[in-house]
This record gives sequence, structure tokens and C-alpha cells, in this order.
Amino acid sequence: MFEYNPKYIRNFSIIAHIDHGKSTLADRLLEATQTVQKRDMQEQLLDDMDLERERGITIKAHPVTMVYKAKDGHLYQINFIDTPGHVDFSYEVSRSLAACEGAVLIVDASQGVQAQTLANVFLAIDHNLEILPVLNKVDLPQADPDEVKRQIEEVIGLDVSQTVICSAKTGKGVDQVLETLLTLVPPPQINEDGYLRALVFDSHFDPYRGVMVYVRVISGSLKKGTQIVMMATKKKFELLEVGIFSPQEKPTDELRAGEVGYIVGSIKNSKDVKIGDTITLSKKTVPEPLKGFKEVNPVVYAGIYPIDTTDFEGLRDALEKLQLNDSAIYVEQESSQALGFGFRCGFLGLLHLEIVSERILREYDIDIIITAPSVVYRLTLKDGSIRDLDNPVHYPDPTLIEDIQEPWVECRIMTPSDYMGAIMGLANEKRGDLIKTESINEFRLFLTYKFPLNEVITDFNDKLKSATKGYASFDYEFSDYQKSDIVKLEIRVNEEPVDAFSSLVHRTKAEARGRVVCAKLKEVIPKQLFKVPIQAAIGGKIVARETISALSKNVTAKCYGGDISRKRKLWEKQKKGKKRMKEFGKVSIPQSAFMEVLKS
Repeated sequence: MFEYNPKYIRNFSIIAHIDHGKSTLADRLLEATQTVQKRDMQEQLLDDMDLERERGITIKAHPVTMVYKAKDGHLYQINFIDTPGHVDFSYEVSRSLAACEGAVLIVDASQGVQAQTLANVFLAIDHNLEILPVLNKVDLPQADPDEVKRQIEEVIGLDVSQTVICSAKTGKGVDQVLETLLTLVPPPQINEDGYLRALVFDSHFDPYRGVMVYVRVISGSLKKGTQIVMMATKKKFELLEVGIFSPQEKPTDELRAGEVGYIVGSIKNSKDVKIGDTITLSKKTVPEPLKGFKEVNPVVYAGIYPIDTTDFEGLRDALEKLQLNDSAIYVEQESSQALGFGFRCGFLGLLHLEIVSERILREYDIDIIITAPSVVYRLTLKDGSIRDLDNPVHYPDPTLIEDIQEPWVECRIMTPSDYMGAIMGLANEKRGDLIKTESINEFRLFLTYKFPLNEVITDFNDKLKSATKGYASFDYEFSDYQKSDIVKLEIRVNEEPVDAFSSLVHRTKAEARGRVVCAKLKEVIPKQLFKVPIQAAIGGKIVARETISALSKNVTAKCYGGDISRKRKLWEKQKKGKKRMKEFGKVSIPQSAFMEVLKS
């Protein structure tokens, strides 16, 4: 049993690119410290969501407390925080790293340094963490540890003298990882000024106990009955339970300075808990909160509608429940003439949107339709006011707009040098600016680009993988807002605008986008008894048009022989009827047509 002594506590996190063996090494560490018995062991133990297992990615941070008897004879308490690797969750990763003193950097010995490896390492360096490089998958025949060590030294600039070579799959070198960690990572620094400071680095909703908050205690201690206050939301709670993860929740008497665990305090609303917030005593509030807290704002917006209108209430419940576990989702009810009632939702990125939609389908069995994702544009109006716009429906009259700014991101791409030409072609198509090119070795390049965010969130990743046969990896982070020529592309069917197909696009892309949508609609809208024009318009200017021809009836079929004027009379009568029908006729667009166009 571990006797509390800050000198023998170590807090660390694992950072790695997707599929470099982070979850597998975590499994081996749990086995080596006997935190989990062999009979209870399963692959990716800390990834408890089906989606995490299938895709091989970590979506939620999972802390775990391990007790390990080192070779020096002392018992150590090792707190390990498993973090997501994807760029969409970089704020969560930064908060998890703020709760640690060290980080294990895993690099695949057969693939070398990748884009996300770099992004997460820079986050760890910003937090002044001790970084232990670990070369994983050395059991593979194509592994080249010496070359990868050179890359870590040259590309990242880390000292590789303490590098541990291991294979998480076979268990080789895992003990060495633990021993090196204990010597390299310093114990937590304890502030003895009598104030309670605890960092919130994650939370999840438990249907029976409310919000369970994951904390790292910086100074002071937390125990059952303590009256606490959340500094960002000013909400006060009484603690009903404190404990550690081992890896399941395990209640303890007290969480002391330097320790990582959870607290439960009848917190009913997940909005009362903000990631990165500081917890302190309600009677003795700390003068200033811990650094680094910020509100997480959605980056990508999309409309989510039920395919069957009777599922609307079910969809509302599903989104409310998902919001309890993931406070980063923004939800607002909206309605569309074409799609009926639905919700406008904000996400941290495209992967976040994909995961939420997949969970709605699996966990709540609701078929949904998602409108094309859009980003937040910043409008400066003629009267000097500034507005954020995420929905084309709310686009104001163009004569009132002074200028429009769109978000840009800095994008890091790692690629074999053979594909440089293909990537430059893709970057030109996506309005990218090349900032710099660096060589990692004679076969690989590290490119830094700037892209408009709306070009990256649609199909950039798919096209990059296609252009480089799956070898390139990329990662991006928000850079700034820049002035841009953004216009509203409106799609009209039989002179009536259809909101669901409207979008905000760059003027140079508007015509091509309009042609694609018009051509697709011509395929999927059924023929009427009159001609139906489908137009793409920017303001009053039509930039693309298709016409669905009318279903025609041969009115002169009964005429045989006789004078031509008899046929002409029937044609004139038919023409007048068609004209009247076009004036009063309505074109109803079937649901399947929306599905087809939004897929394209």
C-alpha cells in the first residue's frame, strides 16, 4: 500500500501520432504494475467506447493510478493520463499535459516522426514537461531505430540519450520505460500556502451520480464534505465522494497535493464544469486561478435533421445526452423549408462531427441527414458592427457588408518527397500558401502551409491520402482571420430559393460548385408536366443553370389527315395550359434528392 509522500509521486502522459502504439503501451504498463490482473486484461483497455476500439483512436482522456515497486526498493504512485491524439481535441490534450510533469513520446520505429507527433510534442514543450522518447514496434522487420532517433533529434530537437527501445506488443523494454520515467520525470512541486488549487482536465456524466470531474490537485487537499467553488462558473458544490482510477473508480478518503483522481458532488449540469477550470475552497478562495483556461468554441457548424420527422424528439434527447458527456458540442434548434425541424450544431472539427453523428446512429438508432459543414465567418457591416456568421440563411443584404473575413489554419504536412508535386497541385486547388519546406532525410519532407479552414474541413484529408497513396500525414491549428472574397451561393428550383442547398463559398469556387449542384439536382428531381429551371445565383447574377424538360403529351395523336391549322390550334391550347401550370405549379423536392446532393 502506497504511503503518501510527494517525493514518490510521478504524473505523466503519453503523446503519439495515431496508430503508433499508445494504447498498447498503456495496456503493458497496467500489466507491469499489476494494476489490472491478467484475467481481466483486454486490448485497448482504457478505450472503452466501441468507436475508439474500431478506429484505433482515443476520443476521451482516461486517467489511471498505478503503484509500482521500483528497483531502488521504494513504492511509487504513478498517475498516467491517456490523451486523445487528434487535432480536434488539442485543447483537452493541453489541459491533460498541464496536469503532468512528464510525457512519454512514442514514435513508431518503422514509420518515424509524423505530423501529429510534432503538434503534441510542441504542446508538451510549451508546458515545460520532461519528455522521454520511446521507440515502439522494434519487433517489425522494417524498423530502423537509428534513423528514427536521428529524426527525433533533428526535426524535434530532443535529446535522445535516454531513449528507450521497446515493443509494446511483445512487452520487450516495458520495465525499462517505467524505470527511466521514475528517474527522468520530477516529483510534483507542492505549494504550501494553505490554498486549495485543483485543475479540472476532463469530466464525464454518470446517470446516477451526475457529473464526475477529473482533477489534478496542485495544492491543498480534497475530501468528502469539502465545500468547493468552480472559479470560471462561480458554482458551489459539496463533495460527496473523492477517489482514484485504478482503472475503474475507486473511492478514497482524500486526494492530496500532486495526486490525480475524480470528485463527485451532485453536479447535475455539465455546463457547470469547464475543462481547464480551477477548483478552490468556497470559504478560502485562491486569489487567482491556474493559467491556461479558455472557453472552447466550436469551429465547424452543420445542420443535423432526422430523416423521419417522427424522430425529432428522439434526436433532441440524443443530442442533450451527448452534450452531458461532451460540453464542446453546441446545439440550437432550427427549421428548414426543405428538411423540416432539426438542429444547428457546432463541433471542434470534422472528426468530432463524424464521431457525434456515428454515436447518434449507433447508440440512439436515429437515421439523420447532415448538411454541408461550414465555418464561422466574421462580417464587418457598413455601420461598423461586427457579426459572426455560421449559417448561410442569416447572410445579410450584400449592400450592408463592408468586408468578410474567413478563418485560416497553419497546416503541417509530412510526406515522402516523391509526392511533392501532387501535394502542391492539391494545395493550389485548395487556395493554400506554402510557408516553408524542410527535409527530414533524403526520402521525406516536412511542409508548412496556410489554408482557409473551409477548404480543409471538407475533403482535404481524403484527397491528400489519395494523392500520396496514404503515406502523408497532416495536422493543423488555427492561425488567424483574413479578408476574403466570400459570397452566398443560392440554389433556386423553379425560381424559388432552397435554403438547404445554399452555401458560403469563395467567389473563384462558386461557379464550379453551382454547376455540380445543378447537375446533381437535374438527375434526382422527378420530371413535372412543365419545364423546371434549376439555377445557381450569386445575388442577382445566375452563374449556372440546368433545365428539367417537361413530361409531354402528344395532343395531336388523334388527328389524322386534314388541315395543319387543326393541329396548330391544339398546340396553342397546350402551350397556354403549360404556361398557366408553370405559374401556379409547385415543385416538391423528394427527401432522396437532398440526400444525394448533400452526399455529393
